[in-house]
Amino acid sequence: MSEVGPLVRLVEQLQRLPGIGARGAQRIAFHLLRQPREDVDVLLDVIRDVKERITYCSICSNITDVDPCYYCTDPGRDHRIICVVEVPHNVAVVEKTKEFKGRYHVLMGALSPLQGIGPDDLRIKSLLERAEADGVKEIIVATNPNVEGEATAIYLAKLLKPLGVRVTRIAMGLPVGSDLEYADEVTMHRAMSGRHEI
Repeated sequence: MSEVGPLVRLVEQLQRLPGIGARGAQRIAFHLLRQPREDVDVLLDVIRDVKERITYCSICSNITDVDPCYYCTDPGRDHRIICVVEVPHNVAVVEKTKEFKGRYHVLMGALSPLQGIGPDDLRIKSLLERAEADGVKEIIVATNPNVEGEATAIYLAKLLKPLGVRVTRIAMGLPVGSDLEYADEVTMHRAMSGRHEI
């Protein structure tokens, strides 16, 4: 029975990861068992290294291994434009477009009264400080297109506009390759109101 203990504990811990169910956790656990000890040691070292070296940028709150982060210190990025996102992995999504050349601000969530997340739980105060101190001209609010993201965007706009900063919201609507038949009314409304001349 004691031989099964560590494997059962590994499966239980793997199940705690997002998107990993019981079967997936078992597959990963047995895969790790089949791997050479050296490969597993490398994986353990990488996980430990991430936990020890990765932190949050003191300016934008993005994840980084140097503080301030690359985006905040890159002289080629426009410090007058800030893209506000909810969580660090949203930065990578914006960066994939290779279109945005400004800087970022990570809120570390979105307003959600039902979950007990209010303005004081987010990195809003530091955003306001940046908007006032950095000569910021525009803040692009790129929160998620859901109730919490919309509420957060509206709240930020009310706080930022009196500072003389242009506040914009990312366009939303129908994804490329989708079918109008499957669009809900909110998505269709966004698509229509965000239309542009061709």
